Amino acid sequence: MKRVDQTRPPAPSLADLPPVIPVFPLAGALLLPRVRLPLNIFEPRYLAMVDHALRHSRVIGMVQPNGPEHRHPSLYPVGCLGRLTSWCESGDGRFLITLTGLIRFRIAGELTATTPYRQVETNYEPFTADLEECADETSIDRQRLGACLKSYLKQQNLQADWDSIERAPGEVLVNSLAMICPFATAEKQALLEAPALSDRARLLTMLIEMAAASSGTGGGLQ
Repeated sequence: MKRVDQTRPPAPSLADLPPVIPVFPLAGALLLPRVRLPLNIFEPRYLAMVDHALRHSRVIGMVQPNGPEHRHPSLYPVGCLGRLTSWCESGDGRFLITLTGLIRFRIAGELTATTPYRQVETNYEPFTADLEECADETSIDRQRLGACLKSYLKQQNLQADWDSIERAPGEVLVNSLAMICPFATAEKQALLEAPALSDRARLLTMLIEMAAASSGTGGGLQ
């Protein structure tokens, strides 16, 4: 197995971002700025996408399909650009990669691509704040978020490293939970499109509270 790891590069400027990117439509797979997303790539078209990214700009856009999942599903209009920060080739032809979120984008149009993977034109302007390292965390109600998370995990008989959770910066905590919690695709998309970190934190808290309440009656996160 061949492995290559790259350290995190400096935050890019808006001028550094490519206007056309390859996209990976994957339901339930959410990428947010400054959070890492591991992926197991095995389909030939996406192996070609990763190979192209490694030879060029090393970026891939994560988007969610909006509707039935077939070979060419419609896409939600907002995704997140990720930089390939680590990857390895397995002995059975797969790529194991990690994307680190850079900035969200709005799809301005889709190209009629000759490549096996899809490519879109991007508009980053609505999300320039994603490039800021210091998000405003003062409006995050960490006490409420922690309480509902503890309630849900207790009902599911799951354990968590609460020391790490309490030490984590607010942005890291909110974005990481938004990515790993098994919400429905539409709920994941709503978290992605939340205008600011405070909006995402409130929505995340509400979704976990709803999940905790439904767990008590036999329901739960999907």
